[in-house]
Amino acid sequence: MESIEGPPSKLLHMSRLIQGLNVAVVGATGVVGQEMFRVLKQRKFPVAKLKALASERSAGSEVRWNGTTVPVEALSEHSFEAVDLALFSAGSGVSLAYAPIAAEAGALVVDNSSAWRMKENVPLVVPEVNPGDIRDSEGIIANPNCCAIPLTVVLEPLRRAAGLERVAVATYQSASGAGKALMDELDQQTRAIAAGGEPEVRVYPHQLAHNVVPGGWPGEADGYNEEEVKIVNETRKILHEPGLSVVATCVRVPVPIGHGEAVFLETERELGAAEARAILREAESVVVMDGPGVDDYPTPAATVGTDEVYVGRIRKDASARRGLALWIVSDNLRKGAALNAVQIAERALDLGILSGTQTGVEGNG
Repeated sequence: MESIEGPPSKLLHMSRLIQGLNVAVVGATGVVGQEMFRVLKQRKFPVAKLKALASERSAGSEVRWNGTTVPVEALSEHSFEAVDLALFSAGSGVSLAYAPIAAEAGALVVDNSSAWRMKENVPLVVPEVNPGDIRDSEGIIANPNCCAIPLTVVLEPLRRAAGLERVAVATYQSASGAGKALMDELDQQTRAIAAGGEPEVRVYPHQLAHNVVPGGWPGEADGYNEEEVKIVNETRKILHEPGLSVVATCVRVPVPIGHGEAVFLETERELGAAEARAILREAESVVVMDGPGVDDYPTPAATVGTDEVYVGRIRKDASARRGLALWIVSDNLRKGAALNAVQIAERALDLGILSGTQTGVEGNG
């Protein structure tokens, strides 16, 4: 397993030869924004100048970057002058208001919110799955849902090998997926329970410590919630399978970082567990942890800070003739958010869609 200081991509050896990029991170003080800074540094992304943008209440604070600090500026319509790449992680409202302004100013926008994901003229990209869609960008590229990303990374090689008829997924989503406030509340609740006290519930509808909560997302039609609908629609769009049968149940679990997914799928041709393991061992960004020991499978705690998608418990689904069951784990702050966004920018560099405007590169470490 690679450490958090994982090696830079092959692309970055090429990108270091190009001009540096002016990069803006919108939502710089949030947990995903902070992870974006770490990923940019670790992957030696060619940054000429880095701009940290956030709300008025965060303006004047500082964020760590490459051994120094960067002042946080209040987001405004003038924030994107001379910016080449704008990484957004500040919520749908902010993205709807400011992503078009950034794109109009000449920046390539990679947006981590759900605001643009299902727009017809906006690519929804997982670089291991549909990198060619980046060419369809009109200035904004959407970063998918934190569960749809690892799910499609695993589904796509199986889809190419045997086709897909149906996918059912139950997610086990960590507190960090809802932001720092829930992470802090989980920690406070856990401490209160350990001390024999009463845990306070403010951020989430139910106590999360010592519990699992099958909700917390806005409700949608027919009893589903917003997160479940996102996973269904986004999986279809990423895989270019608009008619694929997909169903999801989303659950919040008392884990700080790392999402798990129990996946049951049916393929068009029969695909045994052994063949599925062989296919996934060759798949980009996938690590198979599936025996031979009975306890050899991935867990969130073991995969925090890593970049890959881990899969285990690969077995035949005895309830379906062409069924498989498997277990997926990934770091939702990295591959589920910040890392995938930076990888999109790397692919855009490789395709010539993103190019620098400066003559020097600083902050590569």
